[in-house]
Amino acid sequence: MTETQWQIDAAHGRLQLGTGVAGRAAKMGHRLTIVMERWEATVSLSDDRPTAVQLSVEVDSLRVLQGDGGLTPLTGPEKALIRANALKCFEADKHPLIRFSCSDIEPTDDGYRLAGELEIRGKRRAHVLAVRVADEGGSWQIDGDSQVLHSDFGVRRYSMMLGAMQVADEVAVTFSATVAAQQA
Repeated sequence: MTETQWQIDAAHGRLQLGTGVAGRAAKMGHRLTIVMERWEATVSLSDDRPTAVQLSVEVDSLRVLQGDGGLTPLTGPEKALIRANALKCFEADKHPLIRFSCSDIEPTDDGYRLAGELEIRGKRRAHVLAVRVADEGGSWQIDGDSQVLHSDFGVRRYSMMLGAMQVADEVAVTFSATVAAQQA
């Protein structure tokens, strides 16, 4: 039996978040695309089959890429303000990391089902993630997506206009990485 580990980080791909807007004045708000710039995953393998995954994301690496919709285009200073508000909502000073860990990994038709525990703001919840894996001839393409609710982790959703416009509860999380075969 051969035991190995893959180290995957932001140099290999992207961890991205997508938020929506809720409330009576939702049409006035921006749907945000956010990237997490510092993260690292360790994938443990036994005979080339994943047996455990550990992911750690630095909350203060959050960067607002763009905002779709809204009454006006999103400006640089607005992106900085959104980032600052998000760090407060996550309480990044007290909880600097988001973590996912799992050892319950089942093969699927196009990848794996990872059932584990997600920790945000010190709160842990069971979480399942579907990951697609493709052999690209010389590299492995790994993609995944998931939905996370602010309310599951006690994250305060930023709001304006007495709550008439607020960040939606559901956050879309997407992950994409390419790992060269020689690194694997």
